[in-house]
Amino acid sequence: MNNEQGVSMMKEIEQKLQGKISRLTNKTFKFDKRIKEGWFSAVYFLKTKEIVEKKLPDNIVTMQFFQKEDAVLCGTDEAIALLHTFADHPEELEIMSLKDGDKIKPFETVLTVTGPYQNFGYLEGIIDGILSRRTSVATNVYNVVKAASTSGKQKPVIFMGDRDDHYTQQAGDGYAAFIGGSTAQATHAMNEWWGKEGMGTMPHALIQMFRGDIVAASKAYHEMFPEDELMALVDYNNDVITDSLKVAKEFGETLKAVRLDTSNTLVDKYFLRNHHLMGTFDPRGVNPELIFALRKALDEEGFPYVKIVASGGFTEERIAYFESRNVPVDMYGIGRSLLKINIGFTGDNVLLNGTHSAKEGRKYRPNPRLEEVIYEKNKE
Repeated sequence: MNNEQGVSMMKEIEQKLQGKISRLTNKTFKFDKRIKEGWFSAVYFLKTKEIVEKKLPDNIVTMQFFQKEDAVLCGTDEAIALLHTFADHPEELEIMSLKDGDKIKPFETVLTVTGPYQNFGYLEGIIDGILSRRTSVATNVYNVVKAASTSGKQKPVIFMGDRDDHYTQQAGDGYAAFIGGSTAQATHAMNEWWGKEGMGTMPHALIQMFRGDIVAASKAYHEMFPEDELMALVDYNNDVITDSLKVAKEFGETLKAVRLDTSNTLVDKYFLRNHHLMGTFDPRGVNPELIFALRKALDEEGFPYVKIVASGGFTEERIAYFESRNVPVDMYGIGRSLLKINIGFTGDNVLLNGTHSAKEGRKYRPNPRLEEVIYEKNKE
């Protein structure tokens, strides 16, 4: 294999990180070709395109994109690739943009596109949607990763959003999570744009097949995947300390971690055996007192090296609370709260033939941080 072939087989993200390309392209994003037909554009944009083509073909507009929160920007490479793939005469557009991963402020301009409206205007809503979803997920992940470090030690965060949204969103959400700071992700699809493969150990389904026998399930897993670090799921029987000790005694140092995913509607059997401990806290689900007790039991039985992974309904606020109390969690698994779309982008035409022309309340906001985007023809 020659060097040129090696580069062509390399993921674009690797080429970007090595400085071989400046931005990801449609080789990564693999857009639906129906975008060109207007299939995903609001009909009023399509009608406006027709009107402008017939009535005002020589006007040049500047479209400007912004949002209203402190955020971690994501989706610029995708939006630019969209323009370069589907705009008419994309080489004639003047595009200025920030980069994925940039920290942005409310109302800060993150992207401007200048050119004939009819050549790109129908893509406005799609660009808004790309930037909104990607930036929301990246920001959510960033905030959770930040919360997971407030005790003074950065705890890894596993991105487990596969069951909380449509499967077709996994590649883009995985990339946004990567931009936000999570490199441990649940599916191969989440790694498609940026990584290699997903990670994971055992679901409750595996333990169910062994009729709740966590040791038997863990043995089967380890026999089939001996190269994996063994992480046992220990809440199936709602008795996490008992089952953690069972599997720890069976595997010794081969056991790397135990994961708690107790339902927020259940009280672990440890507390049912120790009623005197209850009364001053909420004993349901994965709670600090349960993890403190689990850590103590593992240490006392000679397993201080077994790490504790907590999942099930975690949010930025809940992690911050756990960390403020120095709860001995070594890793968090999070899904649903990371996929909330709480950042919305707006695209506005703000200049017409180089002079201010915008709806009331909007204006051209130059941003010296924007960088010029050089058009490079897609090489499929």
